[in-house]
Amino acid sequence: MTAGPPTPSRRTLLRAMAAVPASALLLSEAPGLLGAAAAAAPPSGSATRYTIVPFLNSNDGTVNVYQSDDATDFRLLKSSAYTPPSNRIRDASVIRHTDGYYYVTYTTHTWQDTSTTIGFARSADRVNWAFLYDYPVPIANLSRAWAPEFFVDSDGSVNIIVSCSTTNDEWIFTPYLLRATNSALTAWSSPVALSGIGANHIDTFIVKIGSTYHAFTKNETTKYIEYGTASSLTGPYVISRTGNWAGWGSYREGPALIQLDNGAWRLFFDGYGDGRYYYSDSYDTFATWSAPTALPAISGTARHFTVVKETVSGGPTLSRNVTRSFQSVNYTTRYWQQQSSLLNLPVVSASSSSAEKQASTFTVTAGLADAGGYSFRDASGNYLRHWDFRARFDANNSTTTFARDATFIARTGTTTGSLRFESYNYPGYYLRHYGYQLRVERSDGTDLFRQDSSFLPVGAWG
Repeated sequence: MTAGPPTPSRRTLLRAMAAVPASALLLSEAPGLLGAAAAAAPPSGSATRYTIVPFLNSNDGTVNVYQSDDATDFRLLKSSAYTPPSNRIRDASVIRHTDGYYYVTYTTHTWQDTSTTIGFARSADRVNWAFLYDYPVPIANLSRAWAPEFFVDSDGSVNIIVSCSTTNDEWIFTPYLLRATNSALTAWSSPVALSGIGANHIDTFIVKIGSTYHAFTKNETTKYIEYGTASSLTGPYVISRTGNWAGWGSYREGPALIQLDNGAWRLFFDGYGDGRYYYSDSYDTFATWSAPTALPAISGTARHFTVVKETVSGGPTLSRNVTRSFQSVNYTTRYWQQQSSLLNLPVVSASSSSAEKQASTFTVTAGLADAGGYSFRDASGNYLRHWDFRARFDANNSTTTFARDATFIARTGTTTGSLRFESYNYPGYYLRHYGYQLRVERSDGTDLFRQDSSFLPVGAWG
C-alpha cells in the first residue's frame, strides 16, 4: 500500500468536541502478561527483549515490528510486517500466549467509520503474521469498538479490555471486559462493563501487582490519562488520580506499561496533540513519575502500541571476578583508563608505562545493586559509578544510592563481542565517550551513539 498523507488521529473529531460543555457529552507472573516479568538484570548469555507492533502515523493499514534490549532504543525489525486482508489495523496489542505464538488484537477501522469488530492475527516469530479473524463484539447497538488491550490475569486467563460506544452516542466510550473461553483465543465471554471507571474513558490498560488491579485510562472530556485501582478485575475501580497528576500533560492517550530490569515501571503513551510518543518511569508503584521523554528514533512515526517483554538466549556474556581492559569500538587505540578518579579514554599501547596499563585494568564484579548486572573495580578498590552523569571511581560507602550508581546492565554492542553498559538507575542512559571522557548519557537512537557506547572487553593491560 502506498502511504498517503499523515493518518488523521482517531481523536481528531473528539478533540474538536472538547469545546462542547461536558454536560452535553454525557502484575502477576502469568505467562505472556504484559509488564509483569520479574525485575532483574538478564543473566549472562541472555538478553531482555522488548517487542512492539505499532501502526504508522503515515499509514493505518499496516504495522511495523520493532525490538529493543532496553525499552528505549527501538530498532526496526520488519517494515509492513502485517497488513490485514481488509480494513485497517490500529492500536495493536500483543501478547505471547502459552502455546508459544504471539497474538495481536487491534482496531479494524479508522476513526471516521463504524467499527463493530476487533481483529486478530498470529505469529510464530513476531515477524511473519497470519490473519485469524475479525470478532464482532456482542454489544447491543454497538457503534465503535476501539483499542482492544490484552490482559493476562494471575490465574492465567486471557482477557481483552475494549473501549466501546453505542449508536445513541458514538463518541462516549466505556471499557468492557472480554474473557477468552478457550485456549485458541477464538471464543470470548459476553462483554462486562468495568465498574467505577465510567463512561467517556478510552484506552484502558491494566496491570496487576499482588492482589491489586491498576488501571490507566484516558478521560475523553479532560484529555488526561487517569489512574485507579480495584481488588477485582471488573471493579469497582476507584479513580484516585485525575488532571495533570503525573506531569504528562494533556492530549495523551494509549497508555501501556512494562516493568524494566531494575524494577521501575515504564509507561508509554501517544502524545497525539503534538505528534510525539513518550515514556515516563515510576519507582514508587505509580505515585510519582519522571518527566515525559520522547522515544528516540520512532517518536512521530509509531502510533499506539503495547510491549511484550521477554528474556531470550544469545545475550552478551562477560565473566565476573576477572580483570579486563575495555577498548573503544570506534576508536580502537583508546581504552578505559582511570585518571585522577575520572574515567577517560586515552590511547594505550604496548609502549605505555606500567602505571598507565595498570590504570587501564579493571576487575569485573557482580553488580552491587543487582547480581545480574556488573560493577567495575580499579586497582585501589574503588568502584566505577556515575556522579552528575560523569563516570568516576569512588570508595564504596555501602549506601543503596552508591550501589545503584555503580551497577550497569550489559547490552549487546555494535560489533561482535562488544558490549554496551546501561546505567542501572537511569534506564536508557549508557556509558558513552565524548571528547575522550566517559559519561552516562541518554540514548538518542543514532548509530553514532551506539558506536560511542560500545566497548570490547579484552585481556588486561596491567
